[in-house]
Amino acid sequence: MDSMDRNERLHREAVSLWRALSADPPPSGLRGARLLDAAMHLKLADKYDRFHSPHLRPTQIVRPR
Repeated sequence: MDSMDRNERLHREAVSLWRALSADPPPSGLRGARLLDAAMHLKLADKYDRFHSPHLRPTQIVRPR
């Protein structure tokens, strides 16, 4: 079983997305949802191939509640 809590998983996903979109390191002081928001505002975010994948279904996307 995965021992990471939701916030840590979110942070790791945000860091991975940032690194996929930018050669620069992630901004210091941003974690989780705030880092994810910053990554989504990078100019290349709309070109990130996973957003256009036919294998990414709405049921695989987790949105804030």
